[in-house]
Amino acid sequence: MSTESRNPRSYGLDKMSAREIVRLMNEEEAIVLRALQAAEEAIAVTIEKASEAFCRGGRVIYMGSGTSGRVATMDAAEMPPTFGVDPDRFIALVSGGAMASAKAVEDAEDDPHQAVVALNELRVDTRDIVIGIAASGTTPYVLGGIRHAKQKGIWTCGIANNKGAPLLEMAEHPILLDTGPEILTGSTRLKAGTAQKLVLNRISTGAMVLSGKIIENLMVDVKAKNQKLKERCARIVKELAPVTYDEAFSLLEKNDWSIRKVLDLVKATPVASG
Repeated sequence: MSTESRNPRSYGLDKMSAREIVRLMNEEEAIVLRALQAAEEAIAVTIEKASEAFCRGGRVIYMGSGTSGRVATMDAAEMPPTFGVDPDRFIALVSGGAMASAKAVEDAEDDPHQAVVALNELRVDTRDIVIGIAASGTTPYVLGGIRHAKQKGIWTCGIANNKGAPLLEMAEHPILLDTGPEILTGSTRLKAGTAQKLVLNRISTGAMVLSGKIIENLMVDVKAKNQKLKERCARIVKELAPVTYDEAFSLLEKNDWSIRKVLDLVKATPVASG
C-alpha cells in the first residue's frame, strides 16, 4: 500500500532543517497535481453525475473517516454560503458522527454497520449519489456505505490513493489519486488529504457550474451573511447590470440581498432614453 510505505526522499526527515522540510514538502506536493491531471476524465464524469443528482432534487453524499471525513465535511459545509443551496443537498457522513469532524475518533472507521445506519437515517434513494473517500481504499466504514448504496441502486463513486484498492473495485465509478508515500510515513493528511480536498473542490464546484448556480464566473447565489459578502454581492451586480456600485448596494438592501432578484428587477426596468 503506497500510502503506508516509507518515502526514501524523507529517510533523514528528523535531521532536516526547517527550510529543507519546506522544500521537500513543496517538491512532493507537485505529485498531487500530477495525480489530479491523470484523473481528469474520471473527475469530469463525477461532476456530471453530481450535477444530474442535484438537478433532479437528489443529494451528493460524501462518506469518509478520519482525515477523509473531515475534508468531506469542510467541502459540504462551504456549499450553502457559496452557492445558496440548502445544507441537506451536500452531506458529509463521517464515522464517529458529528463530533469526529472536530476531534479524531479513529476506531469508528472499523464499523461498516454504522455507515448502513447513517444512510438509512437519510432515507437515501436513487436520486442521490454516494461518494466514498479513503486514502487506503480499505476503510470498513466507507466500504460498508458504498456496498449498501449499491444494493439500493444508487450511483457510487470511490476515491482512493492506492492502486487496486477495494474501494476502487467496489464503487461503480473509481477515481484513483496516486499520490504515493508521504514524507511522514502513513500521515495521509499530507499529499493524500490535499489531493482529496482538491478533487472534492472540483466535483462540487463543477457540479454547481453545470447546474446553473453561477453566471459567467460569478457567485450569483452567494449568501450575504456579513459586510464583506454584502460588498461582494454589490460588485457582482455592478458587473452584470448597468448600475453603479451604490445603486447595486441599495437595490440589494431592498431585496433581501438576492443578486438574482436584483438582476431580474434591473432587466425588467426600462432604461430611460436621453
